[in-house]
Amino acid sequence: MPQHNIFLLSKSNLHFRLKSPIIFLAGTIFISSFFPVHILAQGNLLITPRRVVFEGSKRSMDLNLANTGQDSATYAISMVQIRMKDDGGFETITEPDPGQHFADKNIRFFPRSVTLGPNEAQVVKVQIIKTNELTAGEYRSHFYFRAVPKTNPLGEEEVAKDTISISVKLIPIFGITIPVIIRVGEYSANITLSDLAFETVNDTIPRLSLSFNRSGSMSVYGDLMVEHVSPQGKITRVGIANGIAVYTPNTIRRFQLILNKIAGIDYKSGILRIKYSAPSDVKPLRYAEAELNLH
Repeated sequence: MPQHNIFLLSKSNLHFRLKSPIIFLAGTIFISSFFPVHILAQGNLLITPRRVVFEGSKRSMDLNLANTGQDSATYAISMVQIRMKDDGGFETITEPDPGQHFADKNIRFFPRSVTLGPNEAQVVKVQIIKTNELTAGEYRSHFYFRAVPKTNPLGEEEVAKDTISISVKLIPIFGITIPVIIRVGEYSANITLSDLAFETVNDTIPRLSLSFNRSGSMSVYGDLMVEHVSPQGKITRVGIANGIAVYTPNTIRRFQLILNKIAGIDYKSGILRIKYSAPSDVKPLRYAEAELNLH
């Protein structure tokens, strides 16, 4: 399945009624979700580009937001801090890990909220500031685009319902996060692939496991492609995962990819050739390559 590391948040409020006032219960779910294209869509919101990187002389850029839904929608825009775990999952933090630097104090953006009608678009301006105060290194935070749920107008009362029964009302609150990165001074990164293993899950699903090993002063972001090379030398693409990141300060990310079941492909013989490269929309650059002999 094509993947990238864009981080999603969703929140649901559950309303219960049983002969008593409404009780609100809130929970937050963090989901690592993946899209193969340069536009990220969730909850009728499209964002492009899907990551913001300031390096060299770049000092500003535009984020394009578009509402593809049939109703008007309001989105609040803020910044959050996120830690990447070894398994590729994410969690919010308030203090940086050793070797991690936040970018939020050096980012200015406007507007802070947008209301978009159906098929309406708007630009969010992003600028970096006070970079002369930064020492060499990589600084990262994440933009958080949170859908603001609609509420009843003031003075409008909720229609009374049967208070004998129990009702549950789910109000999903969608959100999307995208990384914003500032790089200062000299920076570099190296990647190797290790711990390659193949297994057939439940005797039917071919799956590849591997680890990304990062070193250097910057995060990496790219696409993974897997080919099967038969004993006769026939090459067939059997898997692809777009937009895989390994953020600083992490030095390892463990990853699993379900491979395609293709007629004529025998996963008991041949070789799996794994390539990790820069995204297809930038200059071609091979980060790492490895092979796994199948038995």
